[in-house]
Amino acid sequence: MNEIIRPGRNCWKVVDVSTTGLLIDGRDYYRAFYRAAKKARSYILISGWQFDSNVALLRGEDAKAAGEEPTLLSFLNDLCVQNSALRIFILAWDFSVIYSLDREWFQEWYINWTTNERLRFCFDRCEAFDACHHQKFVVIDGSLAFVGGLDLCSSRWDDRDHRVDNPLRVNADGTAYRSFHDLQSAHAGSIAPALTELFRTRWKIASGEDLDLAENPPEASVDIDLTVPIKANKVAISRTQSPTGCGGEPVWEIRRLFLDAIDAAEKLIYIENQYFSSAALFRALKERMTDPRRSRLEIVLIIAKDAEAFLEQLSIGIAQTKAIRSLKEIARATGHALGIYHPASVNGGDELPTYIHSKLLLVDDRFLSVGSANMNNRSMGYDTELNVSWDAFDAPDVVAAIREARVDLLAEHCGLAAAARGDLERTQGLVDFLNRLADDGSSRLRHHPTRSLSEDYQWITSILPDGLPFDSEGPPDPEMFYEGMSVKEDSFFTRGVTSLKTWLKSFGAT
Repeated sequence: MNEIIRPGRNCWKVVDVSTTGLLIDGRDYYRAFYRAAKKARSYILISGWQFDSNVALLRGEDAKAAGEEPTLLSFLNDLCVQNSALRIFILAWDFSVIYSLDREWFQEWYINWTTNERLRFCFDRCEAFDACHHQKFVVIDGSLAFVGGLDLCSSRWDDRDHRVDNPLRVNADGTAYRSFHDLQSAHAGSIAPALTELFRTRWKIASGEDLDLAENPPEASVDIDLTVPIKANKVAISRTQSPTGCGGEPVWEIRRLFLDAIDAAEKLIYIENQYFSSAALFRALKERMTDPRRSRLEIVLIIAKDAEAFLEQLSIGIAQTKAIRSLKEIARATGHALGIYHPASVNGGDELPTYIHSKLLLVDDRFLSVGSANMNNRSMGYDTELNVSWDAFDAPDVVAAIREARVDLLAEHCGLAAAARGDLERTQGLVDFLNRLADDGSSRLRHHPTRSLSEDYQWITSILPDGLPFDSEGPPDPEMFYEGMSVKEDSFFTRGVTSLKTWLKSFGAT
């Protein structure tokens, strides 16, 4: 086996870590962030897609143990008040009008004018028109870092049991929200200075300001209570960066990483993702599955049952449905075992699908990548994204840890107790086992319905068979588009995108 990770091609840096692993679901991450931030002595850097001032970091027993029920903004402000040397910087996407009903208005003004002067907030608004800042990471004192798919915002916190009725799964206004699954990673070591460098670059682009941070701050003195530790001493950092808007070179490291990992697979591909609509990743799977010289694979996709919002259903959802149906046909024709699922919780007659928001790719129990990048076109092309990866190569301890991560996640999705997890450890026959669980209805696992468009909107496909062009692969470039495909300036697609952008600009979208 060759190493999948290759600096300069599919990753930015390979860095040393002394501690590394996964935090699974919001409760584990929010609790770990709270404990680490309490120990911060010099600075906290927070980058994300969305933040909510009143999101509760600790709930239930965790809040009782801490003796407080901290909400994000007041918690961070109190840290600055208590430590005169502490500085906190928050970088968030300057959202478009499409998301305005779900966001706090005037956030930049409110935070910068009503909190401690050492607590700073800035919107990242530098990218291409329809790109967004999507990197979700935290750095504390240049020695501790969190990277993944979770933002510190509303409707993200959940326990791992994902109960139908959970009185703690409510927002600040008391409204309940659906069950939610996601992943964050945590690391101690030289990954933190590297991500500090990345944050400084993003902050400079967004604000024009150079951050003056301590070069050798005191190391964070906190133990990370990992959900799944990974006994590795190196982690790779990969990015996506827009080719326009910032004046720099485009960065497609995550896209290349995923393509290389899929091509390298010999036994198993395990995916958890909010979407599966990327044209590049679909092509990669198709080419791997149709190569008669290669081994047959077990392929497991855990994806959200439905796209989250109306516009996502009309763009990503339609493309995803086509991709999934095509993969099923290819699997039947080539003999690969393909299982596509979503988890759900049941209480009496009520069934509640768990919304899959994680962004994970695992290959052969020896490669694992988690981060912010969805498996859609924009995350592979021009949204800013950040992933971390482990490549075991010939390290048995890392292989065992990656396998344990897969088994632990599948056990959560199936609702299996520890004593019943043995069958999940297999590679050969894994899809058959999962199919039996999904067929008999005794577990949380459900077969994905294939369609990613609500029944109420099915009629729209007769008008827009390819969906709305909100998830393009990016500007025309030989590496970003289908082989042999050209995009003409007067094409229907180009005119459609231009019209949509003009319409959205009339509403002040950024």
